Amino acid sequence: MLKFLSLRDFVIVSELELEFSAGFTALTGETGAGKSILIDALSLALGERSDATMVRNGCERAEITAEFDVRALPDAQRWLKAQALEGDEGICLLRRLLDAGGRSRGFINGRSATLQQMREAGELLLNIHGQHAHQSLLRPEAQRALLDGYAGLQERAAEVALRHRDWQTLQHRRIALSENSQAMAAERELLLFQRNELEGMAFNVAEWEELQVDYARLSHAASLLETAALGIETLSEADSACLTQLNALMARLRDGMEHDASLAETLRLLESAQAELQEAVYALRHYQQRLDADPQQIKEKENRIQYVIEMARKYRVMPERLDEVLQQIVTRLAELGDETDIAAVAQQEKAARECYLDSAQLLSHARQLAAANLSREITAAMQKLAMQGGSFAVALLPLPEGNAYGLETIEFQVAANTGIPARSMARVASGGELSRISLAIQVATSQLASVPTLIFDEVDSGIGGRVAEIVGLLLKQLGRDYQVLCVTHLPQVAAMADGQWRVSKAVEDGVTLSRIEVLGDEQRIEEIARMLGGVKITETTRKHAAEMLGMAA
Repeated sequence: MLKFLSLRDFVIVSELELEFSAGFTALTGETGAGKSILIDALSLALGERSDATMVRNGCERAEITAEFDVRALPDAQRWLKAQALEGDEGICLLRRLLDAGGRSRGFINGRSATLQQMREAGELLLNIHGQHAHQSLLRPEAQRALLDGYAGLQERAAEVALRHRDWQTLQHRRIALSENSQAMAAERELLLFQRNELEGMAFNVAEWEELQVDYARLSHAASLLETAALGIETLSEADSACLTQLNALMARLRDGMEHDASLAETLRLLESAQAELQEAVYALRHYQQRLDADPQQIKEKENRIQYVIEMARKYRVMPERLDEVLQQIVTRLAELGDETDIAAVAQQEKAARECYLDSAQLLSHARQLAAANLSREITAAMQKLAMQGGSFAVALLPLPEGNAYGLETIEFQVAANTGIPARSMARVASGGELSRISLAIQVATSQLASVPTLIFDEVDSGIGGRVAEIVGLLLKQLGRDYQVLCVTHLPQVAAMADGQWRVSKAVEDGVTLSRIEVLGDEQRIEEIARMLGGVKITETTRKHAAEMLGMAA
């Protein structure tokens, strides 16, 4: 729950620190004293948009800090951990800085946070019901969200939306396939031809590189054969061949060794050279034979190279990229599918639609049960709020084909008096009736709030007398289970509160400032008397105020 709020240089507040407690607290004061400043400050701490006018005149910046106890809020604790925004155990500290230039910064537990993160945190910490909250309740989407929230159907509604999206995706695909079937058939036929043509090449980059090397060798076969023959002749077959002369020299050295043994080292070197030269002769003869076996292949390799180049030119790529072209064609064919795909997609679409309808029908059934319960609760609350004979109904208007939100639209309908047919709440003419109906809805749905703190900002405007007392009683009942803060101008509502704060304005050094003070018992009597009696407060008014407080207690 909300534990502490600090304001610095915000609107007409110089400095303010408030500690909050459980139960129902009323915030009262003269008209224009700034009772709603507290709500505005909390809204900013929870990520609402700001502007430079919120900084007190003459100051550089405004600062708002709100501290919440989250020990009993596991959802909030999980969210903080997931966002890496944990602070001290059981504490969530929201801080907002606004400067006079209009810029703002947000912090959660001392770490910089976006406005979206602050709004998400706020949704887990408190609900603010503004005095114009009924305006949002006139929108169909708000009515649907309220019913689903009341019944705890958010996850089921999200599942329906997901299944509707899957169904629509398949439906659009089937329609596209049908509308483009001729063009797609022509494209498929061309791609099939191209795939068969490229696959028939049996082309790969490694083969292409090897082919070019072989062709370069074979295309110079005559010159290479001549080179090999010259080498063989020079080394072993000519009259003065190297090996012949070398062998003769080696024979002379062997004879010389009979007279000088030191020639043995020279002979050994020449024998090694003779062996190397002989190996060279063998290698040249083998090379010559291999070239002799390949002359017929040169034409085949030349034709292969020419074919690859022509195919590369046809597909407007370098030869090395023909493999990529084939893969692109295969991928596109997979996207197009075959002629049976339209029927297959139609079957998938039918199955997805049935899946959606099954889920949506379950949602509709749960909504019907929740709508009946909510209608009864709000109708009962209306009787207490001076609308005897009136009734409230949550109508589920069927949508034959359904949409992402289910098989029906939600419409809040009201009959202000007995015998009058119910009609859309958006068409209720009386602003006072609309305000009271809105309050009944807020009270009924707030009882299921997942957050511990509920703030009401003058939602009791337009009512008075006995109805105001009932409103106060309803808020007091809520205060037993929730922390409730209500900005009010009605003494009947304020008297029901467990605690009361008074907002006042004063001029200090020529500057208007707003203050908030916690009222004791005697001060509460004076404030309630002021709210009852206006300018002149009599003893009778004070006795009436004391009596109201006593009855409320």
